[in-house]
Amino acid sequence: MGFLVIMAVELSYVLLTPYSIRKSRTGGIVSRLLSRTGLELVAARMFSPGAELVEKYAAGMVTDTEPAHRAAQEAIQKYVRRHFSEKESGTKRRVLMLVFRGEDAVKKLREGVGHILNERTSGETIRDTFGDFITDKDGRVVYFEPAVLTAPDAASARADLKLWAQYSDSDGGVLDKAIEFPPTANVQKTLVLIKPDNFRFPNARPGGVIDTFSRTGLYIVACNVLHMSVAQAEEFYGPVLAVLQDKLRGRAADIAAKALEPQFEITFSPETKAALGDLLGPQMGRENWEDIVAFMSGRRPSECPADLRSQPGTEKCLALVYQGEDAVRKIREVLGPTDPSKAPVGTIRKEFGQTIMVNAAHASDAPENAQREMGIIRIQENNFRTLIENWLAQ
Repeated sequence: MGFLVIMAVELSYVLLTPYSIRKSRTGGIVSRLLSRTGLELVAARMFSPGAELVEKYAAGMVTDTEPAHRAAQEAIQKYVRRHFSEKESGTKRRVLMLVFRGEDAVKKLREGVGHILNERTSGETIRDTFGDFITDKDGRVVYFEPAVLTAPDAASARADLKLWAQYSDSDGGVLDKAIEFPPTANVQKTLVLIKPDNFRFPNARPGGVIDTFSRTGLYIVACNVLHMSVAQAEEFYGPVLAVLQDKLRGRAADIAAKALEPQFEITFSPETKAALGDLLGPQMGRENWEDIVAFMSGRRPSECPADLRSQPGTEKCLALVYQGEDAVRKIREVLGPTDPSKAPVGTIRKEFGQTIMVNAAHASDAPENAQREMGIIRIQENNFRTLIENWLAQ
């Protein structure tokens, strides 16, 4: 007789180091984590950790009694104290915490991250590919870069998540003061949404999108997991409604004429077709617009009860804020046009898009719209802390 083994659903994390972020390795690491662990990404937040958070995090790191593992923990502890703290110039560093949920999450993340002391270069784990542990002939460490950090066990995961949640307001959020730019630079912030079609199942696509955006040379200064409500989606895509209603008048008229002319055995005049477009175009436009809202939030506005309109939706996006010189233009050039079939080779929508609606990602088209859209999705809101505190309270 066989036995059913039930593994506990756990919450754990991966921290991308300042070096991994600076070297634009975020996308590659995210791809590995999602596609190889099968876990669900449930929260994300950028941090510029202050001295107090750095010391408290480092202080709890060395727990293993096995000599080799303890040596690795001591090396990581030293690394955190040195490389997570602010620079001598006073500029703080950026780290990204990703929170995952699933069965046996701690073990899966630990195995996916890999052991820093292994001298493999096969690329099997994240540290195989992105980490370094180099010693001289006498065994002294001459270079050490862990690439990412994760919890060694469930107790550590809970303690670390609790700690970072406590500092997520003071040390995390939109890090628009973390990067130094020349005084004359045209610095902008722009919003990117990695759309729900990338999260249908655990896969490498979200990381692939981030990796492609990295060639802009811009800086990620905020990162949130977003479940857009119907109300947010309506406001976010509100300007699109009138555009669709006007744009689809001609198409609606053509469809109606093609269907009705054979029935009446007449050819409609231009005036009649225009009247049909005026009658049906707005309705057709609204139906298309509701499809967009449903795609982003999980519900059509016309079918959503009033008490659920402002509740988090069932679909998931990853919201990122990029900062840098001429950020809006650079992001949109890499993104490509709305229709993937018309997008140039090498753009995100050509690579990952499917249709005009299911087209991988959204990006703000102007600095003022970026501000508007960030306000609608409440990019400053700390849903990271809420999720962790709710989990710990269970």
